[in-house]
Amino acid sequence: MTISVQDYKAMVGKELGVSRWFEFDQKRIDAFAACTEDFQFIHIDPERAAATPFEGTIAHGFLTLSMLSAMAYELFPKLEGTTMGVNYGLNKVRFLAPVRAGKRIRGRMTLLDVLERHPGVLQSTYEVNVEIEGEDKPALLAEWVGLTYV
Repeated sequence: MTISVQDYKAMVGKELGVSRWFEFDQKRIDAFAACTEDFQFIHIDPERAAATPFEGTIAHGFLTLSMLSAMAYELFPKLEGTTMGVNYGLNKVRFLAPVRAGKRIRGRMTLLDVLERHPGVLQSTYEVNVEIEGEDKPALLAEWVGLTYV
């Protein structure tokens, strides 16, 4: 289902929803380490990481952040006439709690603002809260900006 730009703008201030859960097993963490060449032991060496305050391996903060795209596919409304959407960046991001290997995360997103940058180009700002299953503190909070070409 698609919605009009006018209906989309009326959603400012409203929660867009909550994504499905994504599992962060050691295999996913190791694959991200290989892609980014970030081999810090707290991510890839369970034995050494067990001796840290984390008591085991944790996901890279940037791995957690990278999952926003997958969450957005589930949560962002489809706008009539859209030719493409692109990531414009982040106004702010804070990593508040580690995601331990074996945990699951999900995203909760709210549409904060929509402005027309140019005719046919919308800039949307979203508040993102990435929750960790069974934990009170979120993995991260971010303000994410995207462009939609309509």
